[in-house]
Amino acid sequence: MPRVALVTGGTRGIGAAICRQLQSSGCRVAATYAANEAQAQAFRAATGIPVFQWDVGDGEACLRGVDRVATELGPIEILVNNAGITRDAQLYKMAPEAWQSVIDVDLGGCFHMCRAVVPGMRTRRFGRIVNISSVNGQRGQFGQTNYAAAKAGMLGFTKSLALELAAHGITVNAVAPGYTATDMVSAVPEEILKGIIARIPLGRLAQPEEIARAVLFLAADEAGFITGSTLSVNGGQHMD
Repeated sequence: MPRVALVTGGTRGIGAAICRQLQSSGCRVAATYAANEAQAQAFRAATGIPVFQWDVGDGEACLRGVDRVATELGPIEILVNNAGITRDAQLYKMAPEAWQSVIDVDLGGCFHMCRAVVPGMRTRRFGRIVNISSVNGQRGQFGQTNYAAAKAGMLGFTKSLALELAAHGITVNAVAPGYTATDMVSAVPEEILKGIIARIPLGRLAQPEEIARAVLFLAADEAGFITGSTLSVNGGQHMD
C-alpha cells in the first residue's frame, strides 16, 4: 500500500516541490495551507494532490486536520513540517506580536503537528518525520532573532523527539535549507540578494527540488537507521 504523507505549507515553494517528489515516489500526499486559497486550488488542480486549510499554530486545528486527512486518505505515515513564516526586524524594533507569531507557526506548528500524528505512528510502529529548519537556525541572521530562534529550536526538538520515538520504529530528522529560489527569497531587495549569493560557495540559490530530494531520502523506508540528524542543503554557506 502507498504511504500516506502530509506536508504542511505544501502548496507553494519548497513545500510544493516536496509534495510533487513524494507523489512521484508513490506516496499518497496531502498538503496544508494557511490562507492563499487561489494558490492552493491551483496547486490541487495541477497535481491532483488534495489540500487542507488550517493554522499549524493552533493545536486543536491540527488535531482536527489530521483526523480529516486520515479519514480521507488513510493513517499518516510521513509528516513533513515545512510551514513557516517570517516577520523580520532588528530586535530593538521587533513588536512582540512579530516574535510570537513566528514562534507559534514555525516552532509551535512543529510541536502541534507531531503531537497529532505521533500516537498513531506509535501504534503502527512506523513513521517518518522530517522537520524543515534553515541555515539561519544554524548560524543566525541579522534581523531574524525570531526566525533563527524558531528554526534552531526545531533542531533541538528533532533530536529529543528522535530519542523518544526510536524504540517505536519512528525516525525524526531535519533538513536545513540554505537560501532557495522561492517567493519568500524573491521578496528580498536585489542588492541584498546579490550579497547573499556572493557568500554562497556554489554561487547560486538552491532550487526547491534540491531541498525536496533531501526530504525524499529521509522519508524513505530505506532510511530507517537515520534519526536525530540534520541534513544541510546550503551550497556550502554553513558547514558543521
